[in-house]
Amino acid sequence: MSTNTINPNFDQHKVKPKAPKIEELINSCQTIMLATINEDGSPLVSTAPYSRVGNQFQILVSYMAKHTKNLKERKKVSFMFVEDETVSKQLYARHRLTIESEAELVELDNPLFAEAMEDLKTRHGKLIDVLGSLSDFVLFNFKPISGSYVNGFGSAYFVDENLQIAEHRHGAHGAHNVDKE
Repeated sequence: MSTNTINPNFDQHKVKPKAPKIEELINSCQTIMLATINEDGSPLVSTAPYSRVGNQFQILVSYMAKHTKNLKERKKVSFMFVEDETVSKQLYARHRLTIESEAELVELDNPLFAEAMEDLKTRHGKLIDVLGSLSDFVLFNFKPISGSYVNGFGSAYFVDENLQIAEHRHGAHGAHNVDKE
């Protein structure tokens, strides 16, 4: 019998939310999952290593990747930090932070470019020097607008642009009630 079972008598309103650990989740991830929009309006999921400057996130990507074209042309992006499956106690309640954002191409002369490239190199090694020197690689910046954070059953939150908890959310069967923190 699996230890990852769900109690059918589960009452979400009786569950005490767990303390948010947003920073710990972000720091545990080397990559982010990206959701961009293709030219025909269909979604595209991809992944990329990231850097972080303040509460903004950057990715260094090739023009050959579909997500790069999507980011350049449509700018809307949702990205996610997600707990490693191998350490999750319950896959349905995996810890995750999803952030809604708009993508901005960072030019070489922007001070953010050098700062993000240095952080990428610290996080991901000397390969960043090589990729940064290639003409088909560009840097995008993601400034959070809003998001959501889940760290267990009955423990879900709305997140603001500063990655701070704005509200606890709960509900059953599609009804989402909100408690102000």
